[in-house]
Amino acid sequence: MLLPLLPKPKPHKALPSEIWTEIFKFVLEAQGGDEQIWCVARVNHGFRATALPLAYKRVHIHSLSQLEKFYRRLYDAEMKWDCIRRIPYSAPGRWVQSLDLTKVTFVDHAQAFLLDSLLTPLFPLVPCLTHLSMNPLFVMSRRAIASLAYRPGVVNIRSLEGITYVPAQTQSEEEESMVTLLRCCQHLEELEITGHSPDPSDLDWTAFEDPETYASKGPLFLPHLRILTLLSIHSSPLLFTLLISHLPSLEKLTITPYDDLPGSPVSQFIETHGAHLRSLLLFTPKSWPTRLHPSPDSILTTSPNLRHMSLEQPLPTLVIKGNHPLQFLSIPRPNNDSWDFLARLLPHVPNLCAVRARDVKWLRKGMNSRAQEAGVQGTMREWRKRLARRGVRMLDSDWKDIEP
Repeated sequence: MLLPLLPKPKPHKALPSEIWTEIFKFVLEAQGGDEQIWCVARVNHGFRATALPLAYKRVHIHSLSQLEKFYRRLYDAEMKWDCIRRIPYSAPGRWVQSLDLTKVTFVDHAQAFLLDSLLTPLFPLVPCLTHLSMNPLFVMSRRAIASLAYRPGVVNIRSLEGITYVPAQTQSEEEESMVTLLRCCQHLEELEITGHSPDPSDLDWTAFEDPETYASKGPLFLPHLRILTLLSIHSSPLLFTLLISHLPSLEKLTITPYDDLPGSPVSQFIETHGAHLRSLLLFTPKSWPTRLHPSPDSILTTSPNLRHMSLEQPLPTLVIKGNHPLQFLSIPRPNNDSWDFLARLLPHVPNLCAVRARDVKWLRKGMNSRAQEAGVQGTMREWRKRLARRGVRMLDSDWKDIEP
């Protein structure tokens, strides 16, 4: 009779679900993690229970058909949920925290209407949504915006990106849906809105006589808003409401200048909220035809704490009073006029570290010397030599120096 010489091995202790969650988070953060996490969820029931909440945490939709399947999945789960369960919201809808729709495209009005019709019932099914990214080419209807504003958990929204906004053309006592949405998002930290309306220089445009009626319901409460982008909005109820709102945490502002329009509050907006800004980017989206409007001259005086300033053509004649702590300056394209502007500014910005050409890249290594010395490339090389004497770097649009 044979007896075992070694004791029976003790069974391995199972890892707690918290450790598996950390492991799966590492998988999700790796390259291609969005696909790998779904493979992990198919291994067994234990992995599925742990990995699925992570897989649904950040959802990227690439087409209308994907969006329709996603909505159907959430809707079916909602229909099977009941009030007896301990958690009030259905899964996987409650797991979704970030929804990225930037790659969803449409070719005609029918597909745009379908997209809007899917978003309207979808928003209430994701009560824990904190980040929403939209395709700027798509304009949400009032019903979709209202669905987002009045859904459960709207206060949890931290970021709204790629939102396209059509300002009201006439005054009304009823508050705009976009303003209502922002009034509900009290924990908002990042907001990106692009206006969708003709340039005022193409129209016989005049400001409304009483812009204060825009803010009849009072200012917005956005104490955590740090990053704000307002493009191609020269005058609107939203802009006037944000103008009278207190934004104590605002650090980065990207806005389209309209200093030549007497009724536009953009220059006043920069002046009102410029005290705590660390980054101010004046930018006009490229369209045809592109209308460039002047910028205010008082940027450095109204924004004394700026560290990065990006200017738009035509470059303003800045009012300079003493030295300024500016460290990074971006201009559209180097030329003789912009060098005159820079030469006048340099003595007043002793902390300047780099000048960036916003719309130009250095030629790749290997191009012949004539190409590197011609046109704007030659101008940038000349600027690089001049700025190097002051210890200032010359960078391209990718924030890179020239290759050695």
